[in-house]
Amino acid sequence: MKTYRKELWFETPTRRAFLNITPTIEECLKQSGIREGLLLCNAMHITASVFINDDESGLHQDFEDWLEQLAPEKPYSRYRHNGYEDNGDAHLKRTVMGREVVVAITEGRLDLGPWEQIFYGEFDGKRRKRVLVKIIGE
Repeated sequence: MKTYRKELWFETPTRRAFLNITPTIEECLKQSGIREGLLLCNAMHITASVFINDDESGLHQDFEDWLEQLAPEKPYSRYRHNGYEDNGDAHLKRTVMGREVVVAITEGRLDLGPWEQIFYGEFDGKRRKRVLVKIIGE
């Protein structure tokens, strides 16, 4: 069995963002040389997410609106976590959107559904954060 590991780094200019990282993940798969196996992609920071969904701008705005209703950024005083930080909402948003994705690899390609794309979700941006890509297989 072969393994591949790579850390990706992201820094968004805004507090919240959704980045389609599918092409980057496909490049990692190509570099790995693995044709059959599994790919794990996970956010290494507690206020960021990796998830699979459709790459449609209206849907991204729906995520933003829905998440803001569930866990509004302000007032900061609503969160007990916000003593020295102001990111209590970002922790909750990450929990809802998820930490990682696992994707099957078949014949050297990501085995995704017709509209599925892999996204990095940022909920407390403006600083560098890591995403881990781990691929195992043959």
